Amino acid sequence: MLVGARLTGAWCFRHRRPHCAKAKLTFSSSSESKVLHSIDDEYDGDFLPWLERKAGVEILSVLSIGKSVYGRSLFASEKLRTGDCILKVPYAAQLTPDNLHPKIKSLLDDEISNVAKLAIVILFEQKMGKDSEWAPYISRLPQLEEMHNTALECFPEVFDHIKLKDFMHAYALDFLNHDGLSEAVVLHDEDKQLSEVIADRDYAPKEEVWITYGKFSNSTLLLDFGFSLPYNSHDEVQIQIKVPDHDPLLEVKLEVLQSHCLPRARDVNGFKSSNDSFTIKEVRSARGRGKGLPQSLRAFARVLCCTSPQELCDLATEAAQNDGRLARRPFRNSCQEILAHQILLSHIIQLTKEYSASIELLEPVTSPSICKRLAFRKQMARDLLIGELRILKSASAWLENYCATLA
Repeated sequence: MLVGARLTGAWCFRHRRPHCAKAKLTFSSSSESKVLHSIDDEYDGDFLPWLERKAGVEILSVLSIGKSVYGRSLFASEKLRTGDCILKVPYAAQLTPDNLHPKIKSLLDDEISNVAKLAIVILFEQKMGKDSEWAPYISRLPQLEEMHNTALECFPEVFDHIKLKDFMHAYALDFLNHDGLSEAVVLHDEDKQLSEVIADRDYAPKEEVWITYGKFSNSTLLLDFGFSLPYNSHDEVQIQIKVPDHDPLLEVKLEVLQSHCLPRARDVNGFKSSNDSFTIKEVRSARGRGKGLPQSLRAFARVLCCTSPQELCDLATEAAQNDGRLARRPFRNSCQEILAHQILLSHIIQLTKEYSASIELLEPVTSPSICKRLAFRKQMARDLLIGELRILKSASAWLENYCATLA
């Protein structure tokens, strides 16, 4: 999390629990609530005086920077109780996309994310060096070699000699660590013009303090934050399934699907998914209702199994007579309903085989021939694939059970 860097409605987060080794730094500002004091002399000096000038209040200590097996981390300086304010930052001490230089802002459109805009702001401030009013803060950001995030052409007329890797570095910078089990989030008070974090549990002195970045899958954590979790309960899989080119009813099916398709959803990064892409979440019980399998995917499978124009016409008529959604109800003919779900089951089984093969191709991360950085990245890849494979297997189990109950 970038302390002092605020996005619209949210701050920028980049760490996870507990497999990342990036720097962490946080503070609170208010005459009543206590905040950060670094336990490492290299972070003191001009930082706290600068911070107090920025915040306009006295900075006391309750959180400190220390070193753990995962690198520099944020720890409680004293006992903290559930409900204590552990971090409070006035908007005046937060770097935001609004700080973009007018010349740079004119080059960007609304399709550029706030995180990317904030990264550009940081690059600009870094370029200014000691002349930047944010220099004490910028100088304490994690170094490029500490980052694992793996994105934007630079603007040479503004940032001379800045390369893509520099943008990637700025894009991934942060301080606070993520715990998937934590319920502590950043809250914003527009009236008081500040952001704060409230402890969601008790902390003993010298215990690392965590927050949650949100309910993100490993694919999002990897793309946006540069880390993964060994087991992520929020994992999901995006699968793509199409009407086969050899299907004699290809054109008719595509026309029916197009006339009843829902607006394409945007993912957490703002990207639109295609009409033949579906997101599967873990199906918790093979004997349950299949929560996790989107109804739109099962409807697509029902359209796929149709063998005559009349069947497709019947589906369209049924949709028009109800809520307008195509093929959301099971076929009255159980054999046809089974066939539809067997098509889906076959597709998912094929995906599980491909995932399993990909996992096997990854060299064990414990191999002495792998350097530490490569081992870290391979472990992230394994976390991602194993998590998505778990989702696919849960979907397969549910589909097999569903077909068996209809047989």
